[in-house]
Amino acid sequence: MELLINPNKTASLTGHRILAKDFDKNRLISRLKELILDGYDTFLVGMAIGFDTEAFKCILELKKEYSIKIIACIPCLNQSERFNLKQKKEYDQLINLADDKLVISKEYNSTCMQKRNRFMVEYSTATIAYLRRENGGTANTVAYAIKRGNKVIYV
Repeated sequence: MELLINPNKTASLTGHRILAKDFDKNRLISRLKELILDGYDTFLVGMAIGFDTEAFKCILELKKEYSIKIIACIPCLNQSERFNLKQKKEYDQLINLADDKLVISKEYNSTCMQKRNRFMVEYSTATIAYLRRENGGTANTVAYAIKRGNKVIYV
């Protein structure tokens, strides 16, 4: 499948799987609206539990008001294999609501998550980040976004 993505109108999202108790969904919606009003119409979501799931749901809400689309960036076909039953059900529902889907690898391997994150940064010019730690996948993704010159917006 070939996706037509205009990076100048595309934002990527990255964040932790575990959200702090003070996570503010309204702040995320506000940041997403700012990008939409700046002309962004496509959002790349990595489909992990936690921040990705919340971001996807916020974008779905905004789709009621704005002409935007969600591309599910799936690191591997069996991504939800270790999710609990509730998480799998929600994952399947969200995947079905995505406007497009991109699978990075057929099977899980040690690099599929990083490849997904790099793809999302490389095909966007803005990155919304929920970053609370200085190490790990989210921190690496934000560092890569900064290195590439993406506009980074923290939630």
